[in-house]
Amino acid sequence: MSSTIWSVDEHLEDILAAVRPLEPIELQLPEAQGCVLVEDVVVEIALPPFDNSSMDGYAVRVADVEGATEEFPAVLTVIGDVAAGDAGLGDDQRVGPGEAARIMTGAPLPAGAEAVVPVEWTDGGTGEGPAAAMRAHSDAPEGAAGEVRVHRPAGARAHVRARGSDVRPGDLALRAGSVIGAPQIGLLAAIGRSTVKVRPRPRVVVISTGSELVQPGEELSGGQIYDSNSFALTAAAREAGAIAYRVGAVSDDAETLRATIEDQLIRADIVVTTGGVSVGAYDVVKEALSSVGDEDEPGGGVDFRKLAMQPGKPQGFGSIGPDHTPLLALPGNPVSSYVSFELFVRPAIRTLMGLPDVNRPTARASLVTDKALSSPAGRRQFLRGTYDAEAGTVTPVGGSGSHLIAALAQADALIVLPEDVTSAEPGADTEVILLR
Repeated sequence: MSSTIWSVDEHLEDILAAVRPLEPIELQLPEAQGCVLVEDVVVEIALPPFDNSSMDGYAVRVADVEGATEEFPAVLTVIGDVAAGDAGLGDDQRVGPGEAARIMTGAPLPAGAEAVVPVEWTDGGTGEGPAAAMRAHSDAPEGAAGEVRVHRPAGARAHVRARGSDVRPGDLALRAGSVIGAPQIGLLAAIGRSTVKVRPRPRVVVISTGSELVQPGEELSGGQIYDSNSFALTAAAREAGAIAYRVGAVSDDAETLRATIEDQLIRADIVVTTGGVSVGAYDVVKEALSSVGDEDEPGGGVDFRKLAMQPGKPQGFGSIGPDHTPLLALPGNPVSSYVSFELFVRPAIRTLMGLPDVNRPTARASLVTDKALSSPAGRRQFLRGTYDAEAGTVTPVGGSGSHLIAALAQADALIVLPEDVTSAEPGADTEVILLR
């Protein structure tokens, strides 16, 4: 373990200097969800690709329904149907004077038509009122002809979605650097793209260590506790955008841990361990990692260090295995582990994804507390808190103990007390890291 005391910023800079964005690959749309685009996507077709109706109704000429009322409806001859998926009325057929075409939502506006009147504005060809029109319109046989009475006028292009009103050929659909979510996948599919070039989601393997750890759902015996860290960190990695794999708790045996890590390297872009990094007789992570990978090669090996922070003083970082896979070794106390993830692992994951902004957003807030908060000199302290954006305040929850996981579950922010601050009075202006 290095005797140098590292600052939080120095440790993060060391990590980010060694982590590089993953190489881009071409993926099918379903597999691209959560990935980051590496190139601009330009529209090649208009969307919508043709003028179409936004309502079930009748395609008409404006002049034919001008002045129409309930008392004096416009009576039009229905010349045919246009359903969604149809090309139109047919060869050389168009809506002429005194005519209308029954049309469905999404169907192309037929030649000669200038507007669509909703079926609710008509008798549906029944000779009855608008209420019956709505029923009749859905029940009428395909290709039904006859007459329709229109009870209201319609202006030009009424209820018509214009070709290209969403996007046009040559428009920029998505910029490089965009994260692919459900709306983006919908847009890409709508413009005909089946694949996109992206940086894949990083694969993160989370391993917790400790012979005292038991899986939730099993019975505890003397001296045992449930393994919460691997569950929390796996969930945090997924929230950060990664594909995360949780490995069950590994006992305090260096050879077992070494074999477990080596087995996991095949599916890992980054490995995260929790526990076994402090100064003690059972720090198996340090022992196991001393022979994983080749320390003689540039960039090989894991360095264990002390940071000027609370919680989370003991940390480890380096690369292991033939591909120099990054490994971050976090402390085992639940709060220390989670805070360390937010400060160091999350930025590493976001860097692998190729995102420009890798850190959580921060804000300034007034401290709401009954008494001053103390902080050790020379250490940057991270306290759990609840942030009120409207009031511009943050309230501490729980104490400073690194085992207080219940308080962590209530918090949505970390209160940052810098290294040169030993006391923060009520009302003090503080930096907060927003976790939600």
